[in-house]
Amino acid sequence: MSFCKDMDRISVLADELLIKILPYVPTKVAVSTSVLSKRWEYLWMWVPKLEYIDHKDFSDNVSVSSLLRYRDFIHKKLPLHRAPVIESLSLGFDYPLFRPEDIKLWIEIAISRCVRELIIHCGPSYGELEPSYSELELSLPSSLYTSESLETLKLEGLHVVVNVPPRVCLPSLKTLKLERVTYWDEDPLGSLLPCCPVLEDLAIAREEGDTLEVLVVIHPSLQRLSLLTEDQCSGLGIVVIDTPSLKYFRVEDIRDSFTYSTKHMPQLEEAEIFVFEGVQQFVKAITSVKRLSVESMYRSGVVFDQLEQLNLIRCDDYWSKLLVRLLKNSPKLRTLNLSLHEGFIQSEPISWSIEQSSIPKCLLKSLETFEFAGYKGNAEERDFLSFIFKHARCLKSSSILS
Repeated sequence: MSFCKDMDRISVLADELLIKILPYVPTKVAVSTSVLSKRWEYLWMWVPKLEYIDHKDFSDNVSVSSLLRYRDFIHKKLPLHRAPVIESLSLGFDYPLFRPEDIKLWIEIAISRCVRELIIHCGPSYGELEPSYSELELSLPSSLYTSESLETLKLEGLHVVVNVPPRVCLPSLKTLKLERVTYWDEDPLGSLLPCCPVLEDLAIAREEGDTLEVLVVIHPSLQRLSLLTEDQCSGLGIVVIDTPSLKYFRVEDIRDSFTYSTKHMPQLEEAEIFVFEGVQQFVKAITSVKRLSVESMYRSGVVFDQLEQLNLIRCDDYWSKLLVRLLKNSPKLRTLNLSLHEGFIQSEPISWSIEQSSIPKCLLKSLETFEFAGYKGNAEERDFLSFIFKHARCLKSSSILS
């Protein structure tokens, strides 16, 4: 009885309002409303946001027949969509029954409806399902690379192949995320990025199976760049970065060796550098940064004259000496957060003292917040804390956690 009353209340709403409500429920639920009445039969077809994600609809022990029904469901329903613009289409598949030709067709339908956000996830195959398409690659349709409406493109999965055609033009693309995809060309971004004039956000994740030898990121208006490289990545790892408008930069590279060539980033506001070795390769490029998170200390005398916040994960012997050197080169620092790298075993801690003439300017003039996590109580930590509390004249808040 209550359900009928709720439906009566909803049914009095205008069609335009109902179409705005339907995107907030799963696509399969929105489609199922078509059986409620003649009025509801076609409303879902005007919903601007569609999400077809198989792992949200099925468990790991899903039957082949269920997956086939799900595939047929998309085949039948997506072509019926009537909205002139698809605001967002998400296609996510963790199973091998979704053939590349099916997914390419669905992408082409979305492009024909002026899709603005397109998310493709092709995860690993599970079990011994037949027929199996797990070895097939998903080569994206060439029409995707000439979409005038596309603003956001997110691709994930080694089965997804980035094969940039000779003709590329993405005038509206602002966000591009390539996570663990397969690259067909030796320099895929070299031909793609110049054809994305308003690109602002680029994220690239690389893992085992990625054999890309050189990654070149050159773009005049890019504002956010995230690079993640796992240690199983078999490419040589030469990365070239020239992004003069960058405001946010994150790099996470846990390999033993790599080469980054980075040009100066004069507008950089925030940087997160998580590398075990090689932080020195980034230092000169990020001297304008205001907020810095770093896992390994640098050893040069480069000045960070705009740095206001430093988050340091301690993982170096002689970390306190290196940190004081960094504090001397950060005259405007206001916030200092120190934490301990999980699993870090330090050699015999050092004890030290510093002359009054060597006190960093930031301690005397600007440091207001200090947090120290991972306190073990050794001599080096005690000496460092004593030094901070003795000379930090502007300190307003502090905390020490074990």
